[in-house]
Amino acid sequence: MQTAPKKVINGWAMYDWANSVYNLVITSTIFPAYYEAVTGDGNDATSNDTVHLFGREFSNTSLYNYALAVAFLIVAIMSPLLSSIADYKGNKKKFLFFFCTMGSIACSAMYFFDKTNLGYGLLCLVIACVGFWSSLVFYNSYLPEIAAPEDQDRVSARGFAMGYIGSVILQIICFVFVLKPDLFGITTGKASQISFLLVGVWWWGFGQFSLSRLPKGTPIAQTGDRGSLFTHGYRELNKVWLQVKSMPVLKRYLGAFFFYNMGVQTVMLAATLYGKSELHIPTTNLIVAILIIQLVAIPGSYLIAKLSGKIGNFKALMATVFFWIVLCVIGYLLPENGVNEFYGLAVLVGFVMGGIQSLSRSTYAKLMPETKDTTSFFSFYDVTEKIAIVIGMLSFGYINELTGSQRNSVLALVVFFVIGLILLSLALKSQKKHS
Repeated sequence: MQTAPKKVINGWAMYDWANSVYNLVITSTIFPAYYEAVTGDGNDATSNDTVHLFGREFSNTSLYNYALAVAFLIVAIMSPLLSSIADYKGNKKKFLFFFCTMGSIACSAMYFFDKTNLGYGLLCLVIACVGFWSSLVFYNSYLPEIAAPEDQDRVSARGFAMGYIGSVILQIICFVFVLKPDLFGITTGKASQISFLLVGVWWWGFGQFSLSRLPKGTPIAQTGDRGSLFTHGYRELNKVWLQVKSMPVLKRYLGAFFFYNMGVQTVMLAATLYGKSELHIPTTNLIVAILIIQLVAIPGSYLIAKLSGKIGNFKALMATVFFWIVLCVIGYLLPENGVNEFYGLAVLVGFVMGGIQSLSRSTYAKLMPETKDTTSFFSFYDVTEKIAIVIGMLSFGYINELTGSQRNSVLALVVFFVIGLILLSLALKSQKKHS
C-alpha cells in the first residue's frame, strides 16, 4: 500500500493536537492539583488526606486512582463491542466523533466541580476518561490504513509530536489563568474551572477539523451468520486472540506490552498527585515540570523512532523500558520539597514518555497480520492496555492505603517494568528464530 496524501496524514495527526489537552490539563496538571486542593486538609505535613464517599473513608489520592481504574475498566469492556461494529459498518469516523463529543462535554462540565460535590467531579472525570480513551481506539486504527509499514514509525511519532505541541499551547494559556487570576478578577479555583471548560472547547473544535480530513472507512463484507451485533463484537475479539496465539512474536510482544505499559501509564496518571501530596511540590512547580515533560517528549519521540530504525524496534523498546526502571528508583528516592530534583526527573521522563508510546503503537502495527479488520485488532491492543492500567492504578492506590506512602507504590512499579523487559527479550529471540 501507499501512504495517504499529506492532507490526510496531517488531519490524522491533528486529532492528537485536539485531544492531548485532556491528557495534559485534566490528567497531568491542573485537574489533579485542583482535586488535591478541594479534597485535602490544606496541611502539607499530612501526606494522606481522607475523604468520605459511598459510606467509606478513602485516602483522597487513592480514591482518585480508583476512579480512573473504574473508567479504564469501562473502556476495556466497551471497546471490543464498539470497534467490531465500527469495522463491520465502516463507520469508525462516527464513533470517533461520538467519543470526542462525549469526552469534551465531560471536561467542560468539570467547571461546576468544587468541594461540595465530590461524586459529581469524579463522575465527570470517569466520563471524560472513557471518552478520551475510547476515541483513541478508532484513532489508532487509522494508522495502518493511512501509512505504509515503512512510514508508520514516522507517522505515529508525528501524531504524538502534534499532540505535545497543541497541549502545551493550551496549557500555557491555562497557566496564565491559574498563576495570575487577579488579572482577570477571579480566584485560583475559578481559574482552574475555566481551564477545564477550555479543554472541552479545544478538544471538540480541533477534533472536527481532524475528522473533516479522515476517510470514512470501508465496511467489511458480510459473510455467514453474524448473529447479534453485541455478541459479535466479543467473538471478533476472540478471533483476534486465536490469531495472536498462532503468532509467537506478536503474542510475546503483547505480553511484554501488558506489563511495561502497566508501569508507564500508572506513572503518567499518578505523577502529579505523587508530586503534590507526597513530595509537597508547589502547584506552580508541578505545572512547570509537566510542561518540561511535554517539550522534551517531542524530540524524544523522534529520537527513539530513529533509534528503532538503527537497532530495531525490540532493542529500542528494551533500552527504553530499562530506563523507566531507573526512573522509578529515582522517583522513590526524591526528597520532599526537592523542586530542582523533580525538574531533573521531569526531563528524563519526558525523553522516554512519548517515545515508548509511539514506538509501542507502531511496533504493534508492524507485527499485525495483513487485514481489513484493523479496528478489532487495535481494540485487542487497547483492551490489553486498559486492563493493564486498571491493575496498575488499583495496585498503586491499594499499596498507598496499605502502607500510608505513595513512595512504596512507585517502587512496586519496578516489578511491572522488569517483567516487561524479560518478555521483550523473549519476543526478540522469537523474532530472530522465525525470521
